[in-house]
Amino acid sequence: MIAPTCKHERKTGKGKDRNGFQRYKCKDCGVSWTDRPAKPLGDMRVDLAKAKLALRMLVEGMSIRATERTAGINRNTICKLVVLFGTACRKFLDDRMHGLKLTHLQFDEQWTWVAKKNSRLTVDEKRERHDIGDQFIWTCVDEQTKLMPSFLIGKRSADNARRFMMDVSKRLARPAPHASDAHGFAKGGYRPIVRISTDGFPGYPEAVDLAFGPHAKYGVIIKEYRNANMIYTPSEMVGTKRTGIRGIEGRAQRSIGTSHVERLNGTQRVFMKRLNRLTLCFSKKLENLEAAFAMFAAYYNYCWQTRHADNSGKAGTKRPSAAMMAKLAGHVWSFDELFDEVLAVRSG
Repeated sequence: MIAPTCKHERKTGKGKDRNGFQRYKCKDCGVSWTDRPAKPLGDMRVDLAKAKLALRMLVEGMSIRATERTAGINRNTICKLVVLFGTACRKFLDDRMHGLKLTHLQFDEQWTWVAKKNSRLTVDEKRERHDIGDQFIWTCVDEQTKLMPSFLIGKRSADNARRFMMDVSKRLARPAPHASDAHGFAKGGYRPIVRISTDGFPGYPEAVDLAFGPHAKYGVIIKEYRNANMIYTPSEMVGTKRTGIRGIEGRAQRSIGTSHVERLNGTQRVFMKRLNRLTLCFSKKLENLEAAFAMFAAYYNYCWQTRHADNSGKAGTKRPSAAMMAKLAGHVWSFDELFDEVLAVRSG
């Protein structure tokens, strides 16, 4: 270990402190320090094994109060754990999700709310508060690897569409400038790096053009329904309209779709209790929703295994995790591995 103040590497032992922790002294400048074990939960005094159990139950779909009863941890402490671990998960994903080589990204927005729905907001709250009322979880998933490279939580606006597209664009690997230049008797041109499919939200075309320009093939799918006037009832899809915006023409338009990201929406509603429909569960604070979803995103990418479709009606075989298929991990992580990596827990 290098002394945190002097940064010199030569050290010698200097006994132990009253708590039994080893002390060291720098041979070059004489600075002394104590080698205390890492505290992954900071100043929280909750038992580490109980904290892991509580977080594991939350990412498996249990509610805050059910986790409180099962793990024996106060619900306020559980909320603090979610914010601490979820914030660390967001930083972990930001550090890992770069230089990605993805083929077909499907984008969608999933509705939820914080504190209360828009119909319950006062006029002043609608004008002044962005952190309560209806919120949308902006997600995208790669059709081949099932990786979720990024997400954004906020209002369903063109500004958030631009912010989300720019964030996703920064995470993808781009070709070297020389690769698309005119050289070797070849004509120069732009090389697409990914294919993008979105629904008909009007803010997407401008956002895709701003973030990717000519480096992406882009298409829009609009699904047509009937008998869609009853809330919480399944509507009948009677047709789809696919439109190639850039680089997708003819029969290639049949590849435009958002089915995979819509299936991801179902996974999110199952494994995040606060997103379950027709229940008493919802987020009371935007900070809690963002942290809980970051926790789910890290668990989904590194620990969860989707399945191949099976025409026999039985559950298909498991795929590798999304991180494995995207070459970000060498094996399927356990939750303990994810916990240790996210909070930088080191043994010894």
